[in-house]
Amino acid sequence: MRIRILGQYVHGSLAVLALVEFVLVAGAMFAATVIRFPENLVHIQAEHGPLLPRMLLFGLTVLLSLMAFGMYSSRQRAPAFGIAIRLFTSICAATVGTTVVFFLIPDVWVGRGVMALAAILALLALMASRYVFSYLVDDEVFKRRVLVYGSGERARSIAGLRRRTDRRGFSVVGYVASDGESCSVPREQLLDAAESMLSVCARLDVDEVVVAMDDRRRAFPILGLLECRLAGIDVTELLTFLERETGRVRIDVLNPSWMIFGEGFRRGPIRLFTGRMLDLLASLVIVTVSLPAMLVTACAIKLEDGWRAPVLYRQSRVGFGGNSFDVLKFRSMRTDAEVAGGAQWAQKSDPRVTRVGAIIRKLRIDELPQILNVLRGHMSFVGPRPERPQFVAQLAEKIPYYVQRHCVKPGITGWAQLCYPYGSSEQDALEKLQYDLYYIKNNSLLFDLAIIVQTAEVVILGKGAR
Repeated sequence: MRIRILGQYVHGSLAVLALVEFVLVAGAMFAATVIRFPENLVHIQAEHGPLLPRMLLFGLTVLLSLMAFGMYSSRQRAPAFGIAIRLFTSICAATVGTTVVFFLIPDVWVGRGVMALAAILALLALMASRYVFSYLVDDEVFKRRVLVYGSGERARSIAGLRRRTDRRGFSVVGYVASDGESCSVPREQLLDAAESMLSVCARLDVDEVVVAMDDRRRAFPILGLLECRLAGIDVTELLTFLERETGRVRIDVLNPSWMIFGEGFRRGPIRLFTGRMLDLLASLVIVTVSLPAMLVTACAIKLEDGWRAPVLYRQSRVGFGGNSFDVLKFRSMRTDAEVAGGAQWAQKSDPRVTRVGAIIRKLRIDELPQILNVLRGHMSFVGPRPERPQFVAQLAEKIPYYVQRHCVKPGITGWAQLCYPYGSSEQDALEKLQYDLYYIKNNSLLFDLAIIVQTAEVVILGKGAR
């Protein structure tokens, strides 16, 4: 089961975990206050106000911090030690954030002793909840039982989902072959097509029917699906189901009518205004915070390559509506990086990268000058990664729907950048396009905020840098 939160689908199990941990963290603030002032709790609340707002603030801050470090991501594959490090870092970041709020709003201040004790108790509670969740909670309880109507190539797109994260929200109870359709799914999961669909759903306790026929013009089971729908069973089109479960739009089963008549792909004036305000606010905050790092980077580049060497470099990229603009970055490669052969994909351990360049690429500092592109309106803070015109021309010829990614402004960070590692091939471009289309379809202010928060994990832990 998945729940839609902030423009993206979250597994029901992770949503329950987040709710439980929010309660535990808020309870840690209460417990810390009781331990610190065991006999004067009533007096403290009478003098400084009720404790509940402080508990909720601390719980919400920790929850956002955990989200930023990917602790509620279904794609989180860190080992136990990595989880512990992320929990510790999340608590530290949340404690600092909560302290800042307490400093700005003295009326909700709880004291350093209470804050420190609450952080320790919250960390212990989170480690315990993660242990219990990993070993005692049966994930099958939260999965939707899915019946797939179809057994051909389109149905195989469900059977072919191999990643555990893609199958975490559902389990397939079987496939029903339509008339004249070949079998491209496991034969042991084929069900008797003679039995009515509603009776099959009742017998197998089905929650959802996914229509995955290769040819809907042949014997479409409209009456059977209508009976299921009226009986309270969800009926979902294949592409919508895959979008929900995988967080991307599958190109291999995409058709234009789904994009034309489906939900999403909205860009009204309010959305454009709020997006621009977010761009300006986020850019100004990042410039203020990162200015020292940018000055150090500029000096390091000069020291390595000489005072005449350029600090920034401009490179043509394709932006909104297919129009080109010059993107700004800190120079991380030699000045002669592409003299010999024109535009080239960046490779792992690329020999053209300088020593300073390797560091700033790992820390994503080389991307910071793009904030100027955001302020000038060429880019947004969140959006598809801008590509070079040479690559766009090649990819548009080979990958369907590739030019559709230019219907929004490119971004410094984005959904594809979070969900897929750095791309350096046509296959990588295809995979990232599927995530870009998901973002374009579901883009909203809250989704942008969620992406910005989750980008913290990518920047701090150096994921996907090359």
